[in-house]
Amino acid sequence: MTTENPLRDRALAFRSLHVQAGPLVLPNAWDIASARIVEDAGAAAVATTSAGLSWALGAADGDRLDRDRALAAVADIAAAVDVPVSADVESGYAQDAAGVADTIRAVLAAGAVGVNIEDALYEAGEGPLRPIGEQAEWIAAAREAADAEGVPLFVNARIDTFLRGAGGVDATLERAAAFLAAGADGIFVPGPTDPETVELLVDGIDGPLNVMAGPGALPIPELAALGVARVSVGSAVAQSAHALVHRATRELLGAGTYGALEGGLDYGELNKLLALR
Repeated sequence: MTTENPLRDRALAFRSLHVQAGPLVLPNAWDIASARIVEDAGAAAVATTSAGLSWALGAADGDRLDRDRALAAVADIAAAVDVPVSADVESGYAQDAAGVADTIRAVLAAGAVGVNIEDALYEAGEGPLRPIGEQAEWIAAAREAADAEGVPLFVNARIDTFLRGAGGVDATLERAAAFLAAGADGIFVPGPTDPETVELLVDGIDGPLNVMAGPGALPIPELAALGVARVSVGSAVAQSAHALVHRATRELLGAGTYGALEGGLDYGELNKLLALR
């Protein structure tokens, strides 16, 4: 006799979306409204942006938001949509592997079925990246915690070698191999956008590759042709939304005109979208 586990089923569905040449495209959300808009547009899943979520909660990005506030927001998002949700949990909102395991249990309780865990360090005096062995322990702790709950959580190990100037392809591949061996399901390498580097990463990583795209990056069809399995945009959508607030406010207070407000979502359409539940 099998026991129904809706979260497990959703996690399996999310895993199935990571396909080379047919990448999972994630326009990252940061609150209920943005998540509903993403889902309504036809996205197969919703991924949070830690930066956008932090800014919405009045905190700076970079391990400055506490776990409870972050995951309360994730829970709100997961409850507001029908598609799978993946949570960006930065470095795990923890100080050690045991703390990462606690975070993963909280992620599952919030209703998310995927996580991004990054290896960047933000404390003053620390190196740009967590030592590879220690980060592997954190990934293993995440894997074990999820497995113990009976949920095949998709653990996306983010490697910040390129973003933090801490190495190139070889260093990235070394970290990727260690993190996959520790239990990661996919590898996220933000930074590279040129086809040569992306192709080297796809060929050298024995798992789904997630890249961060946006203005200046290769179009998604070209990334798909290179074998990328997942494309996200990080905080780019949130930055664009806040840029509109910036432009509109200065126009109103300056020229006293309203040009920046043109093209907004229809009030009734947006109101209806938020009244779905």
